[in-house]
Amino acid sequence: MFSLKRLLNSLKYAFQGLKYAWRTEQSFKMQVIIALIVVVLAFYFQIPATKALILGLTILMVLSFELINTMAERIVDLVEPRWQGRVGHIKDVLAAAVLIAALGSIIIGLIIFWPYL
Repeated sequence: MFSLKRLLNSLKYAFQGLKYAWRTEQSFKMQVIIALIVVVLAFYFQIPATKALILGLTILMVLSFELINTMAERIVDLVEPRWQGRVGHIKDVLAAAVLIAALGSIIIGLIIFWPYL
């Protein structure tokens, strides 16, 4: 059954998570700022809707990966706070996933914006 109160609580928790990531994660801040710049440029250059949608999905992908990385690193820290062996490898792979998403988004952004630059 639908509950407006539960929905509002879920949204409150989600925004608390965003606030936490903004306060604690330098990379998340940087990625949000870059995303805002990309959105402004997309409006300025009047990027076609399809390409703007691709940019939007790319931005959401990178930010989502960064949030997943942050959450997973916190969980790993709870299990094993020292950077040893497998724990270090887990964190490295998490960071690599964000890196791949970010590099892919840079390539996509360059392909889309190149004709306008």
